[in-house]
Formats: sequence, structure tokens, C-alpha cells
Amino acid sequence: MSARAASTPPIWPGGGGDTYAIVVYDIEVERIDKVRAILRRHLFRVQNSVFEGEISEAALKALKVELKGVIKDDYDSIIFYIAKSESVIRRDVMGIDATVRDFIV
Repeated sequence: MSARAASTPPIWPGGGGDTYAIVVYDIEVERIDKVRAILRRHLFRVQNSVFEGEISEAALKALKVELKGVIKDDYDSIIFYIAKSESVIRRDVMGIDATVRDFIV
């Protein structure tokens, strides 16, 4: 999976990525669509400002570089939670599980 192009979405579940990432963000409205589009190419949207999924280290690095070119450091915020695999994360959902895991090949 490491050889996968950075713009190719991950395989869900168990895509074999090097790491599992959860990305949360607070972005100014005029940049939010660009940020969301970038994240959608790499991860799955699970809530309004949250994406997660398996991703290689190389793709994660490329994702961060691409996002850095869009956000304003003095206003926007993106937080990356990184784990070696999804299996080390316990995910508890209260209320409706708004996870969107649609992936059309």
C-alpha cells in the first residue's frame, strides 16, 4: 500500500496502510471546501470536521504538505491523531453514527 499514489483513497476496512489517522479541523469558511476535498482523497469523512482511515506514512506526509498550502497558520487548525493501526483505537459512538464510508471503485 505504500506504493499507492497519494491521491488514491484508502481501502476500507483493513486497507493495510502503515498507520491509522484521525484528522480533526477548524478551518475558516472560505478554505473549508478545499481542505475537505483534500482530506476526502486520502481518508473517510466520519463527521462534519473529522476524517479517519488507514494511510501510508508517505501519503500522510504528502497530505500534510498539501494541507499546509491551503490553510492559514494564524487562523486555521488541523489536528492529526496517529496510531499504528485501527485496532489500537477504541471507538465509542453516542447517538447516530454519522460515519460515511462509501467508496465507489
